[in-house]
Amino acid sequence: MLELLRRRLADYRPRRLLSERPNASVLIALTDSAEPEVILTRRASHLSTHRGEVAFPGGKQDDTDPDLLYTALREAQEEVGLEPALVDVLGPLGQVMSKHQLQVTPWVGIVPQDVVLTPSPAELESLFRVPLSFFMEDRRQRTDIVRFRGMTHYVPAYEYQGYVIWGLTAYMLVELLNVGFDAGIPMKPRPEHEPGGY
Repeated sequence: MLELLRRRLADYRPRRLLSERPNASVLIALTDSAEPEVILTRRASHLSTHRGEVAFPGGKQDDTDPDLLYTALREAQEEVGLEPALVDVLGPLGQVMSKHQLQVTPWVGIVPQDVVLTPSPAELESLFRVPLSFFMEDRRQRTDIVRFRGMTHYVPAYEYQGYVIWGLTAYMLVELLNVGFDAGIPMKPRPEHEPGGY
């Protein structure tokens, strides 16, 4: 399964935003198990932005970061204690714009199944894993309407063991599933998105 993802991302040409907005990066870390899991965090409730939201490890690019991959790996180390040397980086997905006008680049990487991670209490409330198959089955709780660059997207929101995975995090997950595994999860209008649908 992960070898298919590796091949797909090697051939993928992700979209780039032509924006002067500040840059940020996140790491979409998948475990190298027979049933891969996605590593997610819940941000601390005392933070000024995105408090209590589910997110990938990541953050704003520092002036001293040589590139956006470095940013994603640095942030993952700071937030969850993930050593950069343990990440097998497969490549980036398309850039997206956050609601705070940060240009975000998601990087996909594979980490050991038994990697020991610890959430930083300064930034995170908790750390959890979700089987990739859960998202592949598209067991959404609801569908959110997101307007981005003049287009309307219908983004799934998922509930897993009390965590709600929605917004930009869900958007990036759907791109990962569609590009890497032909999941066919639509983000364009279809009948079930109308009232009375999902």
